[in-house]
Amino acid sequence: MANTATGEKQGVFRVDSPYQPAGDQPTAIAGLVDGIHSGLAHQTLLGVTGSGKTFTVANVIQEVQRPSIIMAHN
Repeated sequence: MANTATGEKQGVFRVDSPYQPAGDQPTAIAGLVDGIHSGLAHQTLLGVTGSGKTFTVANVIQEVQRPSIIMAHN
């Protein structure tokens, strides 16, 4: 992947975690990735506090390898 502004190579995004997606996370990851590949401009991931939403989105970014901004507030 190259930075179009500078032509410099960008690194590959990888989730560095001892944990693997579990429970509903693999289904959510697959659904969000499918939505991205289908061209959906907006998607929403809902979950209670501590359910792993940020981890899930990190795994989506790892899968699609696109530049991303995550807004995760508390």
